Order: sequence, then structure tokens, then C-alpha cells
Amino acid sequence: MRLGVLDLGSNTIHLLLVDAHYGAAPTPASKLNMRLRLFEQLQPDGSIGDAAVQQLVEFVAEGQKLAEDKGATEIMAFATSAMRDAKNGDDVLRRIMEATGLAVEVLSGEDEARMTFLAVRRWFGWSSGRIVLLDIGGGSLEIASGTDEEPDVAVSLPLGAGRLTRDYSDGDPPSAAAIREMRKQARVTIAENVGRIRRVGEAQLAVATSKTFRQLARIAGAAPSSEGIHAKRSLKSTDITQIIQQLSSMSAAERRRIPGVSESRAEQLIAGAIVAEAAVDLLEIDELVLCPWALREGLILRRMDGLTP
Repeated sequence: MRLGVLDLGSNTIHLLLVDAHYGAAPTPASKLNMRLRLFEQLQPDGSIGDAAVQQLVEFVAEGQKLAEDKGATEIMAFATSAMRDAKNGDDVLRRIMEATGLAVEVLSGEDEARMTFLAVRRWFGWSSGRIVLLDIGGGSLEIASGTDEEPDVAVSLPLGAGRLTRDYSDGDPPSAAAIREMRKQARVTIAENVGRIRRVGEAQLAVATSKTFRQLARIAGAAPSSEGIHAKRSLKSTDITQIIQQLSSMSAAERRRIPGVSESRAEQLIAGAIVAEAAVDLLEIDELVLCPWALREGLILRRMDGLTP
């Protein structure tokens, strides 16, 4: 079947069309993206502004039409951290439903971690043993650990790269004081949860997903995206520390010129690197292996599991 997955993320709105069936890996068929940064669109009262809502509704309608034109038999729509945080989230989802007929599911942070962990487990297989997963989004950091497809522990922390940039950055580049505050917030929040994660057992494989980690790995010398999803990519904890030192004195414009750094994420990259460094340090991870599958693939795989073989 051809399946459409609409992801209303905190940074970018994605539509991914895949060809999938029971017992097989989903094969990408088409995609459509819009940079909206919903998290940055939150007003002082905590609601998403009308202009952003209208853009969102228009993109969902455009994505729905593309999916139908490409022969999709089903569209799964979900939203993450920004919609969870929005004061008017229910109203936004109602407007999408009225305009398109699509019901958007708002995932909990724990469900984000669980579905991403499922995708990672399927990618690396049972022989990888216990996996610990890190995923940095625009609004939250997800951490999960387990030996099965369902993790033993899954947590979501308010440490997204966009969130920290919005809350603490005071310039371009951010001041030493702002970087110190981001670092403190990341480490205090992660430290409060380290016991839960480590208590379930020592991981044999540490895995990272998300664009933040892909960009950090690329800066550290990992293969570019042009080499495909099967190229092996990793990121050492020492690399992250060096990257923070490198980026801290650079403006967003200068960071955009680094190979592998996307224009839309350059402003958030310092905050993302600070969160990444805190997580690997407090969880005592020396090296992360990158996984090309993440939340969207996890949701697709779970949907495929429900089909009759």
C-alpha cells in the first residue's frame, strides 16, 4: 500500500509518502516539506498565531492533495511538542479537520520516544542487544532504552534545540553567559532522569536520530547525505565538545556555510550541541551510531504490523 505520513513537527512540517507492506521496510516514494517552526510561533499567551495556523492548514491541504494525486490509500497525521505546548492546540486541530477532514493525533513525548525506539530497533536488529536512544527535536529531547521493540524506559524532556535557543539565546552568537545557562538547564534536567535510564541496564549500542545529530556528525567528518542512508555514520562525545567550541564564536550566517549545516537549523545548532554533550556525558556514552530511521518510520512500521500478512 502507499501510505502518507504527515508530521507536524516543532521545526518543520513533513509529508512523507512510502510504499509499504507487512514484513517489509518502507520505501520512500515522495515527500513535501515546509519550514514553519511552530515552536517559535507560540505567542506570549502560549497560543499559535493566526498567520502560522493558516499556513499550517494550507500546507496540510496541499499535502493531502499530493498524497491523493500520488495514489496514497491512507494518510496518518500526527503532531509533537509544539502542538502539545500550544494553548490553542485543540482549536488548531479542529481547523485542520474542518478544512481537510484529517484527524491529527497529538503524540505524547513518551510515545515519540517509543515509536522512534521501534524504528531504531528494526534498523539495527536484535543482535545489537540493549539500545539507548537519543533524539533531539525542536521542542524536546527523547531518551529510551531497552532490549525489545518496546523500550524499558522512555522519557521526553523539554530540551529541544529550538526551545533552548528561544528561551536562553541573547545574541548571534549567544554570549558566554547564555551558553552557560543553556548548559546548566540541559544538565540539571537530564541528571534528574539519569537514574531511571541507567537502572534498566547498560546498553551495548548507543544510537542517535534527528537532524541535530546528523549535522553534528557531518561537521565531525561523517559521510554526507549524498552517500545514502546505508553509509555508516557515528559521532564521538569528544567531537561534540570540540564542535561547541568551534560554533560558539560563529554567527548563524557563518554556521550556515559549514558543509552539512542546513540554513533552517543553523540558529539552533549551538543549543542542540549543548544538549547532545550533556546527554552523552551524563549517560557516559563515548560514541553514538546514527540511525536514518526515526519517528515517522516507527509510526509506519507500527501501522504495517497491524496489516494481515
